[in-house]
Amino acid sequence: MAVYTSISAEELHQLLTDFELGTLVHFEGIEGGIENTNYFVNLELRGQKKSYVLTIFEELSLEEMPFFVELGHWLAERSIPVPYAIRDRNGIALKQLKGKPAVLQPRFYGTDVPAAKLRPIHCFQIGEALARFHQAGSDFYLKRQAHRGVFWWRRESEAIAHRLTPEDAALLKQEVAAFDRLRDAELDLPTGVIHGDLFHDNALFKDDKLEAILDMYNAATAYQLYDLAIVANDWCNRPDHSIDAEREAALLEGYAQIRPFTRDEAKAWPVLTRTAAMRFWLSRLIPWLGIAQASRQGGEMKLKDPDQYKQILLSRIHHPAALR
Repeated sequence: MAVYTSISAEELHQLLTDFELGTLVHFEGIEGGIENTNYFVNLELRGQKKSYVLTIFEELSLEEMPFFVELGHWLAERSIPVPYAIRDRNGIALKQLKGKPAVLQPRFYGTDVPAAKLRPIHCFQIGEALARFHQAGSDFYLKRQAHRGVFWWRRESEAIAHRLTPEDAALLKQEVAAFDRLRDAELDLPTGVIHGDLFHDNALFKDDKLEAILDMYNAATAYQLYDLAIVANDWCNRPDHSIDAEREAALLEGYAQIRPFTRDEAKAWPVLTRTAAMRFWLSRLIPWLGIAQASRQGGEMKLKDPDQYKQILLSRIHHPAALR
């Protein structure tokens, strides 16, 4: 249950008095999610009922939030189907509840497609939508360094090396160095705002039609192609962690029809698919290394298996990706 911060009806009512959206009918916590607390909030205005989503941020600080609030408005104004923080009657979108940042957003309908049911039709649409997302965000006026970007993975891969097998430590070191060489090559790789975490459970579909892209709180300024590589490694992943060529071709086709690739992006693609796999392998490894101690203390930790992304990385090394 993604409800880390409990609120009362009175606290919610007090928040809603700033808006002109109606009176509170019902609210309930939303299951799923990892980082933030989310509630469905049902309101009634002049006999019409409408549902919204209240998000309370558990990790991001109030100082970090303006980037995401402004980005949501920027993209929504350019017809990208993303949540955005609704402004109150005074034009203020960013609120606080229990001393934490909070926003009220429109609710999108639909469901995420389970990994086992992803098909080329879904991958084509998410490729097309991501290209439009990148186009809309290419001239966004704020910039943000990725929380788990190049400086993070350099530092953390070295910090945990002594706790890994020599083979795993060498693999991480190899992939960090491969990205450094790519950066030093000064290739023509378009940059701009990326989503940074567009896994298949961060997109909603209705009758196989994409309705919304969710959870933009890993957005940052980076290579657009790196963002596409994150998507490819998840949306096109088979149970054995090899890449489904048909789904990946659909993803790339959907993207390229909106934003054609540069020649240098074709050169960079094999490396960036590996970099994207390395980044998520590393981010899952770090908490995983503490699981034995937590278990001995009787703690329960629900962690994502880092081996999934190690195997994706190895697959990308043994079968290099290609932009055709």
